[in-house]
Amino acid sequence: MKVALEDWRTIILVGDGMGDYPLEELRGKTPLEAAHTPTMDGLAARGLMGLARTIPASMEPGSDIANMSLLGYDPLRYHTGRAPLEAASMGIRLGPDEVAFRCNLVNLEEAPSGMRMGDYSAGHISTPEARELIRALQEEAVLGPLRLYPGVSYRHLLVWAGGNPDLRTTPPHDIPGEPVGPYGEVYRREPVLDSFIQRAAQVLANHPVNQRRQEAGKRTANGVWLWGQGKAPSMPTLREKFGIVGTMISAVDLLKGLGVYAGLDPVPVPGATGYLDTNYRGKVQAALEAMEAGHLVYVHIEAPDEAGHEGSVAKKIQAIEDFDEKVVGPVVRGMEKFPRVRLLVVTDHLTPVHKRTHVSDPVPFLLVSHLNDGKESTGPPATFCEKSAARTGIKVASGEELFGLLMQPTSSAPPEQAKNRRGFFPPGKPAP
Repeated sequence: MKVALEDWRTIILVGDGMGDYPLEELRGKTPLEAAHTPTMDGLAARGLMGLARTIPASMEPGSDIANMSLLGYDPLRYHTGRAPLEAASMGIRLGPDEVAFRCNLVNLEEAPSGMRMGDYSAGHISTPEARELIRALQEEAVLGPLRLYPGVSYRHLLVWAGGNPDLRTTPPHDIPGEPVGPYGEVYRREPVLDSFIQRAAQVLANHPVNQRRQEAGKRTANGVWLWGQGKAPSMPTLREKFGIVGTMISAVDLLKGLGVYAGLDPVPVPGATGYLDTNYRGKVQAALEAMEAGHLVYVHIEAPDEAGHEGSVAKKIQAIEDFDEKVVGPVVRGMEKFPRVRLLVVTDHLTPVHKRTHVSDPVPFLLVSHLNDGKESTGPPATFCEKSAARTGIKVASGEELFGLLMQPTSSAPPEQAKNRRGFFPPGKPAP
């Protein structure tokens, strides 16, 4: 059913991996709860808070699956892999027999038990440095049916013509500090991939970029890691599903590629890195400009997730506070010119700092359907965090249903009414 949009503007602000677990060093608070977030807290006092399940029970808790769900798509039906989405962002059209792989530049460390995963991001290698390395790999390590494409920082893409999409690969950020031998066995059974990985290690070993990084005390990019493989998905656009057009704003190819398949225009933002040093101001400016021409803007901020993978409480709190101060606040102020605005603030999945990887727990969300109605909040002061969201008793079965709720202007109903809406579950009923 098409949504009657009239002159509504809808914006989704995603703090990737922002959710977490209570931490002893924060006296039982989560980083989201401990962070100073006055804008999100102010919105929480007047909006609808709850928990949403973005990861189907049978699927891995990846950002590809979670964000596909938040955009209104059922991952069980449409997800084929992470890398095909990144390929779309790069303008790579996959043939019917081609399999795309995410290709990380990683740092591998020697250990008594063999090589282990030192850093899934090669010390957050810069994009210019990474592109030098990828050019060298393209010239010396890529053979036969393989093609290698440069991306951003440590994130790159390998396409294998006639490849096997059913390999059981492991994301490198899931195995920090672990021996890589058991996880690398899948590549050794595929001669084409095994040859590429071995040749890549030889090329990277003495490359000038790595020599300079080592002299500067930085982690080197001494290996490649392949994962997230799949063939091109077949997805309807949001125009076809809901009659809406819009924009995707993100530093990472995964989200931009998801936007391509969803029919959202991926807007490049200079200086967007996907880390703490990203160009927040540029992203906000791009979002507000996009609102002039479209119905929906999806803004994705990667930094909280990266801090979670690093296991840094301090960096995660900083990333959350930056999200509130440099993204949510300016967006809310910039949206004042539009009379009808729907706003969703959400995290796609949890990335607990003590686990350093994604988990599939339900995520907190905050929905304000009539942002500029001129009404003052009548509710008590609130904090946007996991505990507050859980206390509302509102639980949404999927990101797909949360998106459907967002598309309904009447979704600003008070919690006691919203609990009876399709997709919500009253207190006491088990979470879906």
